[in-house]
Amino acid sequence: MTSENLPSSPEGGDENLLRRAGRLAGWAARTGVTLGRRLPVPGLELAGEGLRQVERQVLTGLRRRLDEVDDPYVIALNAAGTQHAPDPAGELVPAREPLRAAMKELLDRSVGFRRDQAREYLYATVLRQLTPDEARIIATLATGAAFPVIDVTERGFGGGRTILRNASTVGKAAGVTLADEVPGYLTRLSGFGLVELDDESPELESQYEILATEDLVRTAVKSARRARLVRRTVRLSRFGRRFWVACDPGDWARVL
Repeated sequence: MTSENLPSSPEGGDENLLRRAGRLAGWAARTGVTLGRRLPVPGLELAGEGLRQVERQVLTGLRRRLDEVDDPYVIALNAAGTQHAPDPAGELVPAREPLRAAMKELLDRSVGFRRDQAREYLYATVLRQLTPDEARIIATLATGAAFPVIDVTERGFGGGRTILRNASTVGKAAGVTLADEVPGYLTRLSGFGLVELDDESPELESQYEILATEDLVRTAVKSARRARLVRRTVRLSRFGRRFWVACDPGDWARVL
């Protein structure tokens, strides 16, 4: 829900004010948002600025509801903040710990979930954690392409250590805003199960060479005593492909 979805704000007369007020009342009724002030009705005067304040109140309420929807911890935390009981010392304490209440909320939901509901909840949970740059990477990988990945490790006793993990050209291809954060993006996406990191692909030889010359990789190499480049490949995982099918906005190519 954005301000674009709210009624326009013409400045022309009581009829427009009443029409806008009626629409706001309808939205409030459908979404459960409670208005803290009375909407304009015949016989009462309400300035345009006053109505805009009500519009902002509705929008804020809707945003809050969207932020909290399907978040069991937020639901449990709010409940714990409003339900109190006296302890042996007479102090008021939360009736239930939020973490335990959140787990109960999830378990209760699992009882009545259909397969399609459970899958949608899973996808929504992942989607809410993605950054815009990560979404661009997923959209780029959704074309079926694979991209080179390089880890910079330092040779040493016991296997050495990793200086840089998951550097890749996929960020440049996707047009991400924070190019230096691509290694972290891929680490997160791998943690979500959306991408898989495979062995080196001979077909990407030239791209590995280009990636090895990028500043991020070269800086990591210079910081290591005995640097070693480990080549890998990134592509969408099976779960990532299903996730994209469910979330594909349809016109993503237009914005890349």
